[in-house]
Amino acid sequence: MRIISGTLKGRQIKPVPNRLTRPTADKVKEAIFQIIGPFFNGGTVLDLFAGSGNLGIEAISRGAERSIFVDRHPKAVQIIHENIKALDIQDQTEVYKTDAFRAIKAASKRNLVFDYIFLDPPYEKISYTALFDAILDHQLIKSGSVIICEHTADEQLPESYHGLEKFKSEVYGKTTGISLYRLD
Repeated sequence: MRIISGTLKGRQIKPVPNRLTRPTADKVKEAIFQIIGPFFNGGTVLDLFAGSGNLGIEAISRGAERSIFVDRHPKAVQIIHENIKALDIQDQTEVYKTDAFRAIKAASKRNLVFDYIFLDPPYEKISYTALFDAILDHQLIKSGSVIICEHTADEQLPESYHGLEKFKSEVYGKTTGISLYRLD
């Protein structure tokens, strides 16, 4: 895996060496960032179900100020720390080993608000609407914030959900779909 663009372009990212995580393919990652904006002028990112930290690290490379990574698997958290250290971006990151819903509550207690939230849970194991409810109930986003969902190619996410409006949905290959939402 590699960083596609930005200040860290071309640098390698270690994957999580097991079958618990499914890394986002480079073509899907490139498509996501072309849709949400190839480069950022700052902003804060929450990378839930972060795996190796691939998406949050790419966001930093493209100009995000800060990324918070959350994964509940110890090996994934270890790899995220290794990738962050290898790229020397420790001052722009936080990493937590916890469940996504607990992380959402903890972020709320800190009054954190995110410009971008990446959701890439294990396919068909966690409800996107439950995640949306938690994010909205804990006020982790503001008008204009974007939630990026990676899911199976055949999964259909709602067109809108309590103020979240889907503005783009694409399928890549036979296995991967992405749906992007903006809070209006």
